[in-house]
Amino acid sequence: MITKTLDLPIDENELTSLNAGELVLLSGIVYTARDAAHKRIIEALNKNQNTPFIINNSAIYYTGPTPSRPAEIIGSCGPTSSSRMDDYTPTLLDQGLKIMIGKGKRSQAVIDSMKKNKAVYLCAVGGAAAIVKQYIKSVEIIAYEDLGTEAVRRLDVKDFPLMVAIDTKGSSLFSR
Repeated sequence: MITKTLDLPIDENELTSLNAGELVLLSGIVYTARDAAHKRIIEALNKNQNTPFIINNSAIYYTGPTPSRPAEIIGSCGPTSSSRMDDYTPTLLDQGLKIMIGKGKRSQAVIDSMKKNKAVYLCAVGGAAAIVKQYIKSVEIIAYEDLGTEAVRRLDVKDFPLMVAIDTKGSSLFSR
């Protein structure tokens, strides 16, 4: 199987060329956000306030990294169950979110919104959290530090191995 290389920010034509089941190596800036951060981001949008990062054309990785050990930039950084973000996701997709990274199924409402907004859902390997950190070149907490491991972080990733789980056409590995 051919592995595609994707560099962020990504062109919409690149996204629409991806198909469920393809392997990708993702490089560029990815933001971390889990459910508590998603709630705050949506609240900021509802109040016409600034969000921690520009959502349009961005990528969000659903993770809450563990604290780093000495001489490491980040601790274990595996994916969390994406369905916990499903209530918030259509709003973020309407704001221009293009890539979501996590594990597990997504709701039909999310899939419909992905099709409408030409976004993709990429799956990271669950259970390999200690290995994932080797693809992270830098990390910076940018918002909601009070959330601890769930604070929003800006990650610079290089050749992060992922699989297209749901493509822009709504084709899904989970419905095969």
